[in-house]
Amino acid sequence: MTSLFEPTRIGDIAVANRIVMAPLTRNRAAARQVPGELAVTYYAQRASAGLVVTEASQISAEAQGYLDTPGIYSAEQVAAWKKVTGAVHAQGGKIVIQLWHVGRVSHVSLQPGGIAPVSSSARRANSKTFTRDGFVDVSEPRALRSEELPRIVADYRHAARCAMDAGFDGVEVHAANGYLIDQFLRDSLNDRTDAYGGSIANRARLLMEVMQAVIDEVGAARTGVRLSPVTPSNDIGQDSDPRALFEHVIDRIAALKPAFVHVVEGQTGGARDIVAFDFEALRQRFKQAHPQGAWMVNNGYHRQMAIDVVASGRADLVAFGRPFISNPDLVQRLRVDAPLNALVPATLYGGGAEGYVDYPSLADTATA
Repeated sequence: MTSLFEPTRIGDIAVANRIVMAPLTRNRAAARQVPGELAVTYYAQRASAGLVVTEASQISAEAQGYLDTPGIYSAEQVAAWKKVTGAVHAQGGKIVIQLWHVGRVSHVSLQPGGIAPVSSSARRANSKTFTRDGFVDVSEPRALRSEELPRIVADYRHAARCAMDAGFDGVEVHAANGYLIDQFLRDSLNDRTDAYGGSIANRARLLMEVMQAVIDEVGAARTGVRLSPVTPSNDIGQDSDPRALFEHVIDRIAALKPAFVHVVEGQTGGARDIVAFDFEALRQRFKQAHPQGAWMVNNGYHRQMAIDVVASGRADLVAFGRPFISNPDLVQRLRVDAPLNALVPATLYGGGAEGYVDYPSLADTATA
């Protein structure tokens, strides 16, 4: 049986174990969406994960949806992220960055020049975002014009190149959780009548163009993608036929031979069984087409679940989210079945060192 704690390869990335730190928005980037010095400490503390996936990072100024989230499109951002990747690598870790465009999940106060956010469709989400005024309703978006979509794809390509310049081991395209790419994928929102709307193939077009552009820039073996077939996050709604949609998506993605597919099972951060969906069938479909590709699972996994899913072959990697916030040495705690630190919800978003880099490790506790 395969062990959760044994090494493996994720495309071209050799990792020490099969435990992944999931992307976690923390809203602590400085002005101009630049990760600060505390981020260097934060990620280095968690470098024992087989793979660290950074917090979602916007591919352009337009792509921002929350206050103080980092970007990966400017020289200043690249220089700051280079300190993070260097610190993680110095600890023996591997790190990829999640490439993000929020689409309609934004507010005019966060957009360049106070313009409307963009989406597949001109329909406002019944959702909130985090601004300088706290949590507020998101703004009404405008639908992207067909001729603008090559610019969006180019922004993903540019961000992927910036990621390599910053020393990342790879990238993860964020196509989940009701953000821009998901807004094109699902017919619950996408009401377009052009080449990016209507049929499943058309609705998946933007995702596939983004994946191809990123792969052309950094290589398939350093590219992954995150999907959430049934999550209702950000008022995205359920597609009328999620099985058919994501079978098509997986077939097309597998043909590109990416390093990994990262799948949120159920409702992101919530119920795993919110909608009946056969994730195992989707995994088998991917593996049949691309046996070397890694299948990463996510959502509510505890230690025994993670051990069992890897041992059974139903996953190659398990991503943990919030447990990594309060347990910088989560890998060691899982290995020895040690208790986990409790999470402090009040310090999740924004702020400074408290609740960010001050959670104790087992070694800290032993010497206290």
